[in-house]
Amino acid sequence: MIKFENVSKIYKDDFHALQDINFEIQPGEFLIVVGPSGAGKSTLLKMIYAAEAPTAGEIYFDNVPLSSLSKSKLPEYRRNIGTVFQDFKLLSRKTAFENVAYALEVSGCPKEEIKEDVPQILEIVGLGEKLNKYPHELSAGEQQRVAIARALIHKPLVIVADEPTGNLDPVASIEILDLLLKINKLGTTVVLASHDKAVVDKAAKRVICLEKGAMTCDTPKGKYKLK
Repeated sequence: MIKFENVSKIYKDDFHALQDINFEIQPGEFLIVVGPSGAGKSTLLKMIYAAEAPTAGEIYFDNVPLSSLSKSKLPEYRRNIGTVFQDFKLLSRKTAFENVAYALEVSGCPKEEIKEDVPQILEIVGLGEKLNKYPHELSAGEQQRVAIARALIHKPLVIVADEPTGNLDPVASIEILDLLLKINKLGTTVVLASHDKAVVDKAAKRVICLEKGAMTCDTPKGKYKLK
C-alpha cells in the first residue's frame, strides 16, 4: 500500500532528517516506528500524509508516486489518511460530538449523515455515552479517543499516529494502544511512532528503528530496542 524508495529529507544547514529510507507497508499492517528524539520519526510520518515531500527518492501509495499529485489532488489523497497527534488538537468550545462532526462539516457532508455517523464512531472508541462532553470534562485518555474518532470519521485506509500516548499515563497509554489494535483488526492500516517501551513491547507488531535519520532495523513482532 505504501512504499518508501530511497527517500531522503534534508533541511536547512544540511540537516539530514532521513537518509536513504526503503520499506513497504502492506494493506492492513500495523507498523511501529521507534527512535530517539530527532531520529526522523515525525518527518517520516509527515511524508505519509504528504505534509512533507522528500528531497530525494519517492513515496508511493497504491503504486501512485505522491510526487505526481497536483496540489488540487492532495486533499483527495489525504482523505485516505487519518492523523492522530500527541497534543489531541481538539476544539475546546466544542463537545466530543461537535469535534468529530466538524471534520465532516468542513468537507460538506450532509447533516443527516453527520448525525448518523458521528455517534457510531464515538461508540467504536468507547465514548458513546460522552458525546456531549467538552474536552475539559474528559480525561486525557478520553480526549485522545475523541481525536482518534475524528481521524476515523472519513473511513481512512490508514491511521498515522505520532506519539499518541506521549501525554498519557501508563494505563491510558495501553488503552489507546488497545484501541489502535482494535481499529487495525477492523482492516485499517496503522502506522504508529512511539518512544513508549511498554506500548511497543505490548503491541508485538512490526518495528522499524530510526537513528539519526537512518533505518537501523526492520523486525516483525519487534520490541523497543535501539542500537
